[in-house]
Amino acid sequence: MLAGIGIGLLAVLGVALAVMGMVRHGNVDLLDARLAVYEAQAPLKRSLDEIDLARPLTDRIIRPVLERLGSRVARLQPADQVQRVQELIGQAGRPLGLTPSTYLAMQATGAAIGAGVFAGLAYGLGYLPILGAIFGIVLGYMAPQYWLKRRATKRRKEMLLALPNALDLLCITVEAGLGFDAAMARVVEKFDNPLTQEFAQVLNEIRLGRPRGEALLDLGKRSGVDELNAFVQALVQSEQLGVGIARVLRIQSEDIRRRRRQRAEERAQQASLKMLFPMVGCIFPTLFLVLLGPAAAVVIFHVPN
Repeated sequence: MLAGIGIGLLAVLGVALAVMGMVRHGNVDLLDARLAVYEAQAPLKRSLDEIDLARPLTDRIIRPVLERLGSRVARLQPADQVQRVQELIGQAGRPLGLTPSTYLAMQATGAAIGAGVFAGLAYGLGYLPILGAIFGIVLGYMAPQYWLKRRATKRRKEMLLALPNALDLLCITVEAGLGFDAAMARVVEKFDNPLTQEFAQVLNEIRLGRPRGEALLDLGKRSGVDELNAFVQALVQSEQLGVGIARVLRIQSEDIRRRRRQRAEERAQQASLKMLFPMVGCIFPTLFLVLLGPAAAVVIFHVPN
C-alpha cells in the first residue's frame, strides 16, 4: 500500500517537473524570439566613445575650448558689457549657437591670430612687426563684432518689414473669433521669418507658465525694433485696460505702415544729397576730361611757327 502511494507521488512529481520544464523552455524560446526581433529592428548599440566620436569636430573640441576660454575672459569683463553682448547675440538670432563666452573667446582668438599673421607680414615686408601686431589685434578683435552687428541689423530690418503683414493677419484672425495666442500660432504657421521665430518663442514661454504680458514685454526689449516694442507696449496696456485687441491691432498696423511710408519718403529725399558725392568724385572729373581734354592737348602740344 505504501509502496503504491510512493510510486504515485513519484509519478505526479515527475509529470509536474516535465510540465514545468516545458513551460520554462517555451518561455525562454518566446523571450529569445522577442529579443531577436527587437535586436533586428533596433539600431546598433554604440559605446559612449563611439557616440562622442560621431559628433562634429566643432562640438567635440573647438566649442568646449572656446567656452572655457570665453568664461575666463568674461570674468575680466564688466557685468554690463557681458549683458550688452547677450542682448546683441539675441538680436542677431543666436547665429552658430553663440553664447557670450564663445563670442568673447572668438574675439580673443581673433586678436591673437591677427597679431601673429600681420606681425609676420610686416616683418616680411620690412616694416616694424609691432605695428603689424597692433593692426592685427584691432582687426581680429573688431571682426566678430562687425559680423555680429551686421547680422543683428539685418535681422531687425527683416522683422520690421514683416511686422505689418503679421499684424494684419493677427487682426483678421482675432476678428474671426480666435484668441490672441491662437492667432499668434496661426501667424507662426503661415510665415517663416525672424518675427515669427520670436512669436514662437513667446508662445513657448506662455505654454511653460510665464504671463503673457511679461513674455510680450521681453519680446519688445530683446528685439531691438522700436515699432515692435511700441506694439507690445500698446498691446499690454490694452489688455490691462480692457480695450479690444482687434482694434489695437488695426491701429498699430496702420501706424506702422504710415511710419514705413514716411521712412521711405525721407530716404528718397536724401537720395539726391547722397548722389552728390559720387557725382563730384567720379562723374564730373571724367566729364571734364572728355570735354576739356582735346583743348588742353592742343594748348599743351601746340608749337608756334
